[in-house]
Amino acid sequence: MVVKLGIIGYRNHAKRLIDIIESKKGCKIKHIFHPKKKIIDERQTNEIKDLYDCDGIIIASPNNTHLRYLLKLKDYSGYIFCEKPPVVTKKELDVLKNISLYRKHKITFNFNSRHRIISFILKNVLQQEKKFGKIININLTSTHGYAFKKEYVNSWRANELHSVLDTVSIHYIDLFNSHLGVPDKIIYIPNNYSKKSKNYDTASISINYKNNIGVHILNSYSAPFIYEMSILTTNSHITIRDDKMTVYYPRSNFDENGFFKKPKKYREHRLDLKNDYNNSLKKSIDNFVMHIQKKKIFSLKEFSDSIKTNQIIIDLKND
Repeated sequence: MVVKLGIIGYRNHAKRLIDIIESKKGCKIKHIFHPKKKIIDERQTNEIKDLYDCDGIIIASPNNTHLRYLLKLKDYSGYIFCEKPPVVTKKELDVLKNISLYRKHKITFNFNSRHRIISFILKNVLQQEKKFGKIININLTSTHGYAFKKEYVNSWRANELHSVLDTVSIHYIDLFNSHLGVPDKIIYIPNNYSKKSKNYDTASISINYKNNIGVHILNSYSAPFIYEMSILTTNSHITIRDDKMTVYYPRSNFDENGFFKKPKKYREHRLDLKNDYNNSLKKSIDNFVMHIQKKKIFSLKEFSDSIKTNQIIIDLKND
């Protein structure tokens, strides 16, 4: 069976998804939809109903159009892969919460950080709590200098007030929630360092979870490229940076005078962080196509978890 997919969107992230699908055996892009534009591609269409003969539809349009397309596709009986965030306002979220159970089973939202290397590392640390200790604090930094590129000013990222929160931070909040449970308190501090637009280019988020684990997330379009995470536990320190994971363990390491010193380097692994993001997208697409091929429904828990993450983002913006 060749899975036929339609996609809403054709540039930037949508193009990245198109490239992934075209390289994957067993599926193909049948239609590329845009409401107005004509593009040089025989698969292009401006008619939304042309997508109805596809086995699955991917919504990779700007954030504020997601609900509009989900509602336009209300009579479509196939599978839908919608980019995050699901929606951008509380009113839209209330509408999304009330769609039918049938449709909830056929929709997946692309929180692809669930498939990233840091997700598997965090899961492993939690599973080995007896050895490495209880997690005390996690710091994650993911930044780059997009706000200083010429194209930033006219991009949708520069023209949405909380685009960093909606586009980047939402992934990490979802990731940590999936492993650490329910947040007790969240502090969100947005800022604009580049001054290239009137909107925020940086998001600083501090989360305290009900199990007393603290997390700090820093995302920015106005800094050098950095992608690293530090996990501090009661008996170890795990760092992820410069394409490697290093584990310092155990806590009890002393100098000749009996004072604590840095734990010994217990283990070090090379990581493919450069390709990690694209690999996580591929895994998301693989999961979507697998559900279509096997005629499997998506779990209501998955839908509910996506809604909870979306609710947090909306509440932070409103606060």
